Amino acid sequence: MSLVLVTGSTDGIGLESARRLLDAGHQVVAHARDAQRAAHVRAVLPGLRDVVVGDLTSLTQTRALADAATSAAGGAYDAVIHNAGVGGGAPRTPTADGLERIVQVNTVAPYVLTALMPRPGRLVYLTSGLESDGRAVLDDLLWESRPWDGMQAYSDSKLYDVMLAFAVARLWPDVLSTAVDPGWIKTKLGGPDAWDEVGDGAATQVWLATADDDAARVTGRYLKRFAVLDANPQASDVTLQDELLDRLAALTGVVLPR
Repeated sequence: MSLVLVTGSTDGIGLESARRLLDAGHQVVAHARDAQRAAHVRAVLPGLRDVVVGDLTSLTQTRALADAATSAAGGAYDAVIHNAGVGGGAPRTPTADGLERIVQVNTVAPYVLTALMPRPGRLVYLTSGLESDGRAVLDDLLWESRPWDGMQAYSDSKLYDVMLAFAVARLWPDVLSTAVDPGWIKTKLGGPDAWDEVGDGAATQVWLATADDDAARVTGRYLKRFAVLDANPQASDVTLQDELLDRLAALTGVVLPR
């Protein structure tokens, strides 16, 4: 039995991931953006060990979430699934921290949680097939100089998630760290035209977080539907990985332990 934290677990893929973990007998700590969503997920999944609350558009709340999640576990998790994310359809939206919203939720938040929480046995970062279109423009991470392109910003953030997963795999050899493309899933983010069911979107990360077979015990890999795929070549560039970590540290004041 594993103890797993799933971020963004009040609906969609995150909720289904938490449900599947519970059904398999694992302990789950869910994450909600606010108290109302926390009450909802407690009602839907009464078997949860706990629900932690924090808005990932806030650095202060994300730091507090790291503390709350650690307290809920009583230490390190067996696995953390970084599922929470936002899409790229909106205009450029700065947060109260002055960061661009897509980058803050999709990339900065999992970085901060990874850096501040005790190392788990496994880390799973949700990316997207659009990471293949991502461009690592690290000197304009927040889209302050370029003309805004919401879908490109989303694609870039998902490339950064793969880079983060690969960097952690390299720097923390005692942790299994992977990135997962869940597919085009029928969720609020994926929209009604998506062709994959929510269960398909949850399956690979649940397997990576808990399974003991050799195929699941990989690190520094990009997977979809249980298979290892080739990621955007920029994701494997160690120089770019280190520059991303340095820029995230500068933005947040949080340094990933090496």
